[in-house]
Amino acid sequence: MLVLSLAPGVVDAQSLESLTERLDRLEEVNRELRKEINELKAKQAAEQTEQVPSAKTAPESESAGFLRFDPEFGFAILDPNTSFNRKQRLILDRRKDGTLERDSMYVHGAVTAIANYQSSNRADKFGYLMRHPTASNQVGKVVSEATIHSAQLGFTATLGDWITGHAMMLFNPEQSFGAGTNTNLERNQVQVREAYVLFGDLERRPFFTSLGKMAVPFGHTDTVNPFTASTVWHAFGGLANGFTAGYASEGLNLTAMAIQGGSQFRAVNAPVEGTNAPSRLNNFAIDVNHTFRLGQHKTLLVGGSYLHGSAYCQDFPVTHFMSCRDNNPAFDIYGKLMVGDYTFKSEFARTTDEWPGTFNPGIPEFAASDVTAFDVGVKYRTDFNHRPLDLSAEFSRFEAGPEGAPWERQNQIVLGAAWFARPSVNLFAEFIRVDGFAPLNFISGGSVKDANNEVIPNRTISDSTARSNVFLLGVNAAFWQANVAVETVSKRFERMVGDVLTGVAPRQDSPHRVRPLRTRWVQWHRPLTSVCKKTFKTMIIMIIHVILTSEYFAGLWHLATKFVSAPVNPPKPKFLRLKISHDC
Repeated sequence: MLVLSLAPGVVDAQSLESLTERLDRLEEVNRELRKEINELKAKQAAEQTEQVPSAKTAPESESAGFLRFDPEFGFAILDPNTSFNRKQRLILDRRKDGTLERDSMYVHGAVTAIANYQSSNRADKFGYLMRHPTASNQVGKVVSEATIHSAQLGFTATLGDWITGHAMMLFNPEQSFGAGTNTNLERNQVQVREAYVLFGDLERRPFFTSLGKMAVPFGHTDTVNPFTASTVWHAFGGLANGFTAGYASEGLNLTAMAIQGGSQFRAVNAPVEGTNAPSRLNNFAIDVNHTFRLGQHKTLLVGGSYLHGSAYCQDFPVTHFMSCRDNNPAFDIYGKLMVGDYTFKSEFARTTDEWPGTFNPGIPEFAASDVTAFDVGVKYRTDFNHRPLDLSAEFSRFEAGPEGAPWERQNQIVLGAAWFARPSVNLFAEFIRVDGFAPLNFISGGSVKDANNEVIPNRTISDSTARSNVFLLGVNAAFWQANVAVETVSKRFERMVGDVLTGVAPRQDSPHRVRPLRTRWVQWHRPLTSVCKKTFKTMIIMIIHVILTSEYFAGLWHLATKFVSAPVNPPKPKFLRLKISHDC
């Protein structure tokens, strides 16, 4: 009985000991397997690092994307009426506050459509400067139009922490320098308005540089008007190729630009050996301004600028972009006060020398004159239907001749109202009164001809007695962010495009391999909703895809005529297939 009663305990002890030994063996095997796995991981990581040195820039989160859309930033970067020559600072500030994420490309777009009615007391003479004042487009004493004033498409690429690329394309037949009417093909061209590479990280140091085609840092040249630019911008708002270096702090800002010589794209001209050939960096501009904090919701901006070679250096008769004998410098002083919902601004710019072309030998009683432009404006912000509403008034003046000369001056008064239906959609209305007619081309004469097609020396198209009134309605609509989840356009697709363009190896859990984009098949994980606005982001990504794979341009026709769904295991395509609601 004793033996029988002890037997189960002995058996249990033996089983426990056997079990302990087996666990010890399993732990040892597990340690060996872990060691082998770690060695394999280390080897694989080393191989990937050798093959793709930039692998560390691969997106770390599933939500990370290469293509991004920020409608408020897009509206600001494309808006020609605010921060006209300070877009580099705008980009740097948005990178600093986290609005622009690194290793991403932001796509922006805007369309400005207008309708207006204009009347003048002089036939064919309308001084309104938001369209070039030519008799080719404005005939008689009453004109009207409903048209696209401009369309813009921009790209801002954040490459790492301190490099940013920016480009903006512009379609603006109303203000194009092409010949003929607004419908002439020469005036209906798309141009690269700005394109530059920006170097700087204000989070680390307050210095920045940029290289390319950009606005000249001269003056303020902004306006409180919702649409119509100030005559100061029309007279001195420069655009040129060059190199910019700047210092940006919370208060003090200093910007200097080395400008390509010759007659540049707009408002700058420095002769190169008596020609307008842009063969030297012999022009420059400097701007210094400081922002003072006067209290809560109160700031004061004051600044001054110098431009070595303004556009006002040509001899008689004056035509755009012609060569000069010598440069004509200009200076500018400006201020902007913001108190709560009120904004007050003023600016004064003048050339230091006389403009030779303002002297017409056929009308010797009017001597050559310097060029002056100034403005003063106020804006009040309130709200309507819980959306911002801006009410503004501005007076600006352009002077180019002595008292009594037909080209003496041109005054502009603008009363405006702008309602932001969305943060990037601006509905506006303006009344504009223009006194005087002084177009820069042949401003002092040289274009009026007689019946024999010979120039009448003592006649000019300028007219200081001309008066015109403009009633204008319009909308400036920047791309609005489609309300589509990231998964709708496929996180994998965004990450894949980023990997290919930046040369980054795919993550280990990614089913995609890095190979040329043209061999990729984009599998859309979810169909787009039937709401048309939600397809906007997808269409933009499709456009970028086509641009980056030029051999697919033939697929555009197919995309425009038929959309089909992607099969589960499709063959390699020759175009990008989308599934978009037919309710659009």
